[in-house]
Amino acid sequence: MELLQLQYFITVARTEHMTEAAQYLHVTQSSLSKTIQRLEEDLGVALFDRTGRNLRLNEAGRLFLRRTQKALLELEQGKQEIRDLAHRESITLELAVTTASTLPGILKEFRKQRPDIQFHVQMLALQEMTALLERGEVDFCLSSPPVQGEDIECQIVHKDPIMVAVPEGHRLYGRKYVSLNELAGEAFVGVRTGYGIRDQVDAACQSAGFVPRYVYEGDEPARLGTLVAMGIGIAFMPGTARDPYEPIHYIALEDYELSREIALLWNCNRYISQAAMEFRQIVVDYFRSTHESTD
Repeated sequence: MELLQLQYFITVARTEHMTEAAQYLHVTQSSLSKTIQRLEEDLGVALFDRTGRNLRLNEAGRLFLRRTQKALLELEQGKQEIRDLAHRESITLELAVTTASTLPGILKEFRKQRPDIQFHVQMLALQEMTALLERGEVDFCLSSPPVQGEDIECQIVHKDPIMVAVPEGHRLYGRKYVSLNELAGEAFVGVRTGYGIRDQVDAACQSAGFVPRYVYEGDEPARLGTLVAMGIGIAFMPGTARDPYEPIHYIALEDYELSREIALLWNCNRYISQAAMEFRQIVVDYFRSTHESTD
């Protein structure tokens, strides 16, 4: 059994399409097919159910995929550990987030201590982020809601109240509290389904007897404050997203406890560098100080 066979198998397993996998790997389809066939011969069992040109992982294939991903992840983590030990390459931390409002403050604090560290950040829907996390392709995720999994470590770092943001001149401007059913006829701006707090907010509104009417849906939570300020619509926004420089008024909900839990996630099988451990501590300290300042 060769390493190349395992790498090819993982790609075919993810795509379940021989032509697509061959294009991704930049090899011929016939060469890829022969490699997979040799792997199955070595194992003595078929890994895919085949119907014409269609492939689908069978039970043996799913079991072998899980083991193979762990084995290759261990090899990759070993390489990273050696690079980290030798300090031969500049360190880049890989992050994926479903909630980005707190990230600038966290990065600012971390850069004070480690200005040599670079970041690669992806803003993703929950399902996409979880897939990267399970494959060990990111160092950390900041997620709301938290994610549970066999190989996933989950640390709740903050409980963030969700408030109603309205622009100057709005009928609710100046109010301290508002009930959910008072919002039934409003136009909303928000993120798309699957991002951030959208699903949680929609469920809360439905429990109050209405479906929120969205006039804008996007995948950039940071844009919502600008849209509210322009009078496009009102929004449900977490407290940590509040920008004191925007002409927006935030109102607490009086009849529904709506909040989000922010979690720091990492794959317990992925090697954690010294820089990554320092980043994890910065995240914990950042939210602790945020909580203390609001008490």
